Formats: sequence, structure tokens, C-alpha cells
Amino acid sequence: MRYAIIADIHANLNAFEAILDDMERRGGVDEIWCLGDIVGYGPDPHECIERLRQYNHVCVAGNHDWGAIGQISTADFNPDAALACQWTAGQLNKKDIKYLEKLPLTIDKDIFTLVHGSPREPIWEYVISASIARENFNFFQSPYCLVGHSHVPIVFREEDGSFTSSRLVDNIGLAVGESRLILNPGGVGQPRDGDPRASYAIYDSETRIVKPHRIPYDVAAVQDRMMDKGLPVRLAVRLQQGI
Repeated sequence: MRYAIIADIHANLNAFEAILDDMERRGGVDEIWCLGDIVGYGPDPHECIERLRQYNHVCVAGNHDWGAIGQISTADFNPDAALACQWTAGQLNKKDIKYLEKLPLTIDKDIFTLVHGSPREPIWEYVISASIARENFNFFQSPYCLVGHSHVPIVFREEDGSFTSSRLVDNIGLAVGESRLILNPGGVGQPRDGDPRASYAIYDSETRIVKPHRIPYDVAAVQDRMMDKGLPVRLAVRLQQGI
């Protein structure tokens, strides 16, 4: 079985379509595992939800998903994110809202636990260091955990009492073995590792390899749409920089 691991689409339909096209070119997948934040920041929230729902998939709730429907407060969002969240709320239809309302905080799939932020705090916590990862290994029972939220493709390992991290590299497979892992496939719609290309991964359960991929897309077209929609300029500018 083959699974696409995606996170943080953030209403960027161009980026999402680019990874879907790439996924099909690589032979397709049996299921998409989405790690939350389908909406927020970008110009096409309804379209991204609708597109995801056309595929066999599972998805957990992200902070922007719940913020857009009032399920959590946006008081802790930065001003640009809060404005985008308010705009997003006006773009969703009843089916979109119902879909987002029903997203769970965690999902267990085979040997993986799926969350948006962290297994300890699925909505808000960023797993961005080995020290934070170390604390979070106690909060899931499966061998491996998949997270999003930071928009950075990275893996944290627990092995013989030590905790290490390394960046995922485009098209270089990661063997899933005895070490427990917390893995982030990076962001589809708003990467933050200095590389503006859309990021995702494919997991093959037969080979037990997770392979990350970076896919170029038309960033300028998305920026133009964001400006047309009146979304904050800073959110558009950062797409080109991958930050």
C-alpha cells in the first residue's frame, strides 16, 4: 500500500494541485493522510477542501481549520493569520464547515499516529527541536508519529535513550525501522524552510520507506490571487521566500 503524507495545504490550490499531479505521475496512492490546516492564509479554502474530498483520505484538525469555523479562538494568531482566518470563514459553505467540524485531533493508521501540532498538544504545539520531540515521544503508543504545523520537513529519532533530528531531503528515502520517529513532511501550501517548492512525502508500506518530494508550482499566480482577494501582503510575499 502507498500513502501520500501531506500537511498545511493552507488554501493554496496551485501548490496542492502540483503535488496531486506529482503523486499521480509516481503511480498514485491508495490513501492520502492529511495532517491538518487545509485552509488559512491562502486564497482558495473551499476549493482545497473540495479537492481533498475527491480522494480516499483521512485528515486531522489543524488550528487554522478550527479557527476558521470558530471552534477555537484566533486571539493567539498573529495579526495577518487572524485576518486571513476571518476572510476564510466567509468563503466556506455549509458542507465545508461541517467537514471541518468533524475533523478529529488524532488518527491512528497502522503503525502511525497522525496529528497536526504534536501528540501532546495536537492543535497548538510545534515540534521544532529534539528537546520538544523528546517530551512528546511519551504521548503516543505507535512506533511512529506524523506531524505538521511547523511547515518544515524534518524527522526526530528516539534511539537507545538519545534523541536526534535531521532534515528530510528531496527524493531521498527514509527507512522506517526500529527507531521510534516523529516525522514532518513539510508544508504543501506555505513551506518555511527556505525552499518555496511544495513539500510532501509518500510512504510505501511494503518497502517501509518514506520518500519526501519537493514540487515547483506557479507561486506568482497564487500571490496575484491573494492580492485580488485582499489578503495580507506579507502572507503573499513569504510564499516566494519559503519562510
